[in-house]
Amino acid sequence: MKPHPATKIIHPEYTAPEGFSAIPTAIHHASTVLFENVGSMRSSAWSDKSTYTYGLQGTPTSRTLEARLAAIEEGQHCLLAPSGLAAISIVSLAFLKTGDDVLIADNVYGPNRELGHWMAKNYDISVRHYNPLIGGNISTLIQENTRLIWTEAPGSVTMEVPDIPAICQAAHARGVLVALDNTWSAGIAFKPFNHGVDISVQALTKYQCGGSDALMGALITRDAELNMRLETVHKTLGLGVGMDDVYLILRSLPSMPLRFAAHDHHARQIATWLSSRPEIDKVLHPAFPDCPGHDLWLRDFTGAGGLFSVIFNARYSEKQTDQFVDSLLLFKIGYSWGGAHSLCVPYRVQKMRAGWTEEAQLVRFYVGLEDVADLIADIEQAFKKMD
Repeated sequence: MKPHPATKIIHPEYTAPEGFSAIPTAIHHASTVLFENVGSMRSSAWSDKSTYTYGLQGTPTSRTLEARLAAIEEGQHCLLAPSGLAAISIVSLAFLKTGDDVLIADNVYGPNRELGHWMAKNYDISVRHYNPLIGGNISTLIQENTRLIWTEAPGSVTMEVPDIPAICQAAHARGVLVALDNTWSAGIAFKPFNHGVDISVQALTKYQCGGSDALMGALITRDAELNMRLETVHKTLGLGVGMDDVYLILRSLPSMPLRFAAHDHHARQIATWLSSRPEIDKVLHPAFPDCPGHDLWLRDFTGAGGLFSVIFNARYSEKQTDQFVDSLLLFKIGYSWGGAHSLCVPYRVQKMRAGWTEEAQLVRFYVGLEDVADLIADIEQAFKKMD
């Protein structure tokens, strides 16, 4: 029987010949994955990454990205999530239940704090915040029901650099897991597993993407059992990612080390200039002595990227520093970082953190890939608009 044209559109006779090779990773769009026969379907398992079962659990495109991200951080397992916050949520949901206790650094990403408040309110999980510079003394906070410690290195607004090895040593002595938001370093400047971290979380939205046009997160581990617990939550909640977005990350990944180094170089020049300005009292850049935990950064990190904050002189009001930010032309107002465009955001840290004692205004800079002299001129003209 000769097939109808409508059938031939869906079941084409053409099969592409083998042997095609190209530099870009192929984009495998798939919700439905086809099996050779019933036996192969029934013997397949979503947890076995040597096979494919359904698009939600991955295609060759997403598996390629996972392998490359694990390699960057010297991990063994990687899981993709729809955003950095989704990755954070998977960790907390995988390892916390009613009656458990979690310690969260006081300087973590704001939505991670909010997730903690939500879990405390709705699931009766004890959530406590600690000074990010506590180091090994975190052992005094660990309780019998403490299951997880969240860290961030450095804090992405106030930039404190924690003593990750000391925290991990104290945690592991009591059987507690340590999860790190390692987005600031992109996994390039800080190797978490070599310092004792159990789970590393990345917001691939940042440097890995580099184009400010995709949302994605990643969870990376060396431990197969921890990875399976994360995978189980991921599957249960249906937190898949789209292959077009995966391709955007794959496309940008080869240039990430070069871009990260360029952001680092530009940011240090601008931070050095800002440190000499009378408008600025402190430069909170981990590579600079004013930054809390600077010695730890020197010990544990190999780079810094483009994100840092400054504290204005106390004589400037919030209205004046807001005027400064509004007056910038090249620096745009927006959250996130990692793209080519420079950004600037003022923060009301006093309302974000109970342990923050600095009363002067904090403004965070992200230095993109524009010419440094042009960026400095932009900041200089904005300073003049404050008076």
